[in-house]
Amino acid sequence: MKVYTKTGDKGTTALFGGTRVPKHHIRIDSYGTVDELNSYIGLIRDQEINVLYKEVLIQIQDSLFTVGAVLATDPEKAILKNGKERLNIPKISMEDIALLENEIDRMEESLPQMTHFVLPGGHTTVSFCHIARCVCRRAERLSVHLNELEPVDESVLMYLNRLSDYLFVLARKLTFDLNAEEVKWVPRKNV
Repeated sequence: MKVYTKTGDKGTTALFGGTRVPKHHIRIDSYGTVDELNSYIGLIRDQEINVLYKEVLIQIQDSLFTVGAVLATDPEKAILKNGKERLNIPKISMEDIALLENEIDRMEESLPQMTHFVLPGGHTTVSFCHIARCVCRRAERLSVHLNELEPVDESVLMYLNRLSDYLFVLARKLTFDLNAEEVKWVPRKNV
């Protein structure tokens, strides 16, 4: 299989199911942003962090491939008229979402309670988490926008929302584990 197909040379690409759309289509932007997020999560996983975090991040990366596949599927081509699935596309499950929630709860047990927003930074690995969190929020916004135009599986929207929470808590946990400074944001007073 060749990497280049030349089928996109005129600015269109094919969705699962064969429908061709412009490369700037909101669906392409949605799953392209998920792909960008997956790359940033790989960058976090490449850092010197606890093996447990690395194992969870690999599971998240796998789930993000599923999210990308769901978003790359033309909903009109996914289901046959008799209601059966035409394409064998995996789904995000409630177990995938529960994994994120359980990991958030586990990490928060050892963290001080938040009383303020925190400024991103303090350590390179923590900053990578915050960048991934921001990309995740963008992927979520794009997917929500897409959902207003064409149906998106609700579990995808839930997963992206929960993943951004997970990445925020992971940033805080890594700040704690790495003995980095967590800088609270205290709004300036108007003079």
